[in-house]
Amino acid sequence: MTDEKNIYFADEADVVVIGAGHAGCEAALAPARLGFKTVVFAVNLDSIAMMPCNPSIGGSSKGHLVREIDALGGEMGKNIDKTYIQTKMLNTGKGPAVYSLRAQADKNRYKEEMKKTLEETPNLKIKQAEVTKICVENGQVTGVITSSGALFKCKAVIIAAGTYLKARCLYGETIIHSGPNGLMAANELSQCLIDLGIKLYRFKTGTPARIDAKTVDFSKMAPQYGDEKIVPFSFENKPDDIAREQVPCYLTYTNKETHKIIMDNLHRSPLYSGVIEGTGPRYCPSIEDKVVRFADKEKHQIFIEPEGENTNELYVQGMSSSLPEDVQIALYRTVPGLENCEFMRTAYAIEYDCIDATQLKLSLEFKNIKGLFGAGQFNGTSGYEEAAAQGLIAGINAARLLQGKEPVILHRSDAYIGVLIDDIVTKGSKEPYRMMTSRAEYRLLLRQDNADERLTPIGHEVGLISDERYNKFLEKEKAVEAEKERIYNTVVTPKEEVQSFLERNNSTPLKSGVKLADLLKRPELNYELIGEIDTDRPVLDSEIWEQAAIQIKYEGYIKQQMNQVNQFKKLEKRLLPDNIDYSEIKGLRLEAAQKLGDIRPNSIGHASRIAGVSPADISVLLIYLEQMKG
Repeated sequence: MTDEKNIYFADEADVVVIGAGHAGCEAALAPARLGFKTVVFAVNLDSIAMMPCNPSIGGSSKGHLVREIDALGGEMGKNIDKTYIQTKMLNTGKGPAVYSLRAQADKNRYKEEMKKTLEETPNLKIKQAEVTKICVENGQVTGVITSSGALFKCKAVIIAAGTYLKARCLYGETIIHSGPNGLMAANELSQCLIDLGIKLYRFKTGTPARIDAKTVDFSKMAPQYGDEKIVPFSFENKPDDIAREQVPCYLTYTNKETHKIIMDNLHRSPLYSGVIEGTGPRYCPSIEDKVVRFADKEKHQIFIEPEGENTNELYVQGMSSSLPEDVQIALYRTVPGLENCEFMRTAYAIEYDCIDATQLKLSLEFKNIKGLFGAGQFNGTSGYEEAAAQGLIAGINAARLLQGKEPVILHRSDAYIGVLIDDIVTKGSKEPYRMMTSRAEYRLLLRQDNADERLTPIGHEVGLISDERYNKFLEKEKAVEAEKERIYNTVVTPKEEVQSFLERNNSTPLKSGVKLADLLKRPELNYELIGEIDTDRPVLDSEIWEQAAIQIKYEGYIKQQMNQVNQFKKLEKRLLPDNIDYSEIKGLRLEAAQKLGDIRPNSIGHASRIAGVSPADISVLLIYLEQMKG
């Protein structure tokens, strides 16, 4: 613990960011780019943008988050575009609402490039130190103190501590008091947070072993190649700008022998012996958890993913474990292709302190401490992408606070980021929260392809999107509208070549002329196919015609969801004063009054999503608001 007598004034900043993982990087870049003097702390500078778990960015629903981060002016999308080694669009067999971009990353290059970006950003200082205390006076943040006694005065603090708070790593009977990858834990800040009245949870996550590529027989596995068509994460990049030769991954499977070893040694897993105190992620279970929970499955998929081009380390996706090291080696060697594998890093579970996120406003500022924000796994979420999204919003809103402006609050109908933040702040989470497409009720509107349309105007208003980029965005929007108008106004007649085309594509022949848009809406046809009969089609970038085609093809569904959104927005616009004493409202159930008092929703819509608040309670609140008007 820092000795109060040895505290000395070190520096003064506008914003201090604690932690430099994926949340911390975005949280530090945003205010610095907006002109605010910012300091970001890491317990070790090697932890900046480190990927302690999977070597990838994006994936189902997470790809949406990355493109939204980019549309708002964040850095993650640009960084993975620079450092990917393989890229794939997932879920293409389904509709465009769930298409999700995923890229394998070169781990070392990813963190090196992000660290370089931070180092070269004006107004941003990087410090290696453990922050042990947050100074608060009269309910307002005034500074932070490090373990060496250095006082950094500031007006806003963003805690993006990741999995470092009182962290310990476990496998079998082995317990190591450290953060991820053997880096030092942050052991002092938790007590400070408790002293400030902040409620902490204990969560757990884990990671698989890393194995030596020289000891793997890839001939026994199925190679998994990237897509020929490159889709960048950043809207500022064109496919040709980032095209490269891609590195394959490999697919293999567990088997009955693997599962037997796990079951025979389950008593040695800290997950089942009671040694692990924290709650783990339901949607990313360890291999022992999968084998127990899905006992009817004879095999589980295992992906072998390179950690980079200049390393032999391979990530064994799907084999996260906290079993003892000898058991891990035995069970890994039952997998085809891994019979002789050698471990370079052992799999482990990691426990850490995080918060109950219902203590935050939708801006990610703490309700009871002005200028204190939370972001990332500190808020009880999991995943690099979820962390970066929160970091960006916290960074923006720290700057907005200092500017005297209203915070940026993304609603559920605006972005996956809005869904993520609304979920954790309104409902909290008793386990590490993971973003999924099923959580977004307006997902047809929140596609990854239109993230710029939804969010770039906000990024420009905030100041993170340059005028030059914004003008290019407006030009793209005009081009999309022009192509839509052309498709709606082009008439296709039942000529012989048209009828032949329709017959070949199992589509009903025409009896009279129809608009090209009507053909595009047919399930069996798409924009690329109808190019054969669309002879006057202009040459356009794929991002333009894809937008136009999706908006036309799914026009009916989009209109339905827009009607739902309009109803949703009516409730969101019915604002609730912050100083309501819910216990005094007649007719409100005791549980509802307690939950409303704890969460302090900012609108009727927000209140309606709180667990324990019924439709009848909402009716009481609406009557109360009407009475207040009178």
